[in-house]
Amino acid sequence: MSRVRTVLGDIEPEELGVCDAHDHLFLRSAQLPGRELDDVDAARAELAAFRAAGGAAVVQWTPYGMGRRAAELPGLARSTGVRLVCATGLHQAAHYGEELPARLRGAGLADLFVTELTEGIGTTGVRAGLIKVAGGFHGLDAHARRTMTAAAEAHHATGAVIAVHLELGTGALDVLDLLCGELGVPGERVVLGHLNRFPDPVVQRQAAESGCWLAFDGPSRAHHATDWHMPDALRALVEAGFGERLLLGGDTVAAGARSVDGGPGMPYLLRRVRPRLARAVGAELVDRILGEHPGRAFAVDWK
Repeated sequence: MSRVRTVLGDIEPEELGVCDAHDHLFLRSAQLPGRELDDVDAARAELAAFRAAGGAAVVQWTPYGMGRRAAELPGLARSTGVRLVCATGLHQAAHYGEELPARLRGAGLADLFVTELTEGIGTTGVRAGLIKVAGGFHGLDAHARRTMTAAAEAHHATGAVIAVHLELGTGALDVLDLLCGELGVPGERVVLGHLNRFPDPVVQRQAAESGCWLAFDGPSRAHHATDWHMPDALRALVEAGFGERLLLGGDTVAAGARSVDGGPGMPYLLRRVRPRLARAVGAELVDRILGEHPGRAFAVDWK
């Protein structure tokens, strides 16, 4: 039976509710010095604001070694009533600077992912519910290939979904060639993130043909083609028959981007993005994208 693995335990897919399918409560990166998401009170306030806007669940894509604060997540879920899903996996090497342990550069990476998915993250008792990895700009470097190979091994061992950061939205077909072609991961077990940052309709349709999930996330970023391309992109995919493969997320990655710190934050997804997309593809479909699709995308028949 397929279940979504939250930080408070496994639930039925339909129990997830209205979901921000890609976001971050906590995040630390060598690429974002001084902009860390590490304030528990701010995270609680952001979840409360999202809940007040009608949100019920958040999938946090923060992977291993980037300040997930997994031990804090069960308490936040209980106090706010928002269901939380935590990730294992590994981002691009640049996000770790000199902190990437030597053992994560070689063998044993798949074992780490499997352990965090099945036994828990450290001593927290929190089990991860997905594997997050990352591609490069218009291609895959050796680190990306190594982490995706480990992610595929962990998928085959557990059934877990693999969520992929596409650098500036590029490289989707290279990712699918590796994961679904060479490594045998079913398309429906892959989520491609940041497609809105490189709004190529041909690539998006080709990616959708694999059966993967297409995540449009990170709204209201002035340096990306996000909000103003998103309605047309979704409409084109719906007209091509891929409306049932779509996900939406906020992808808050730095202090100052949260709504409680003056940014758009998680509530913006429901407050502004939702009605705008409803005008483009219909409210009924947008309701399914937010309230039904994440449960289907992240539910796993855990092995």
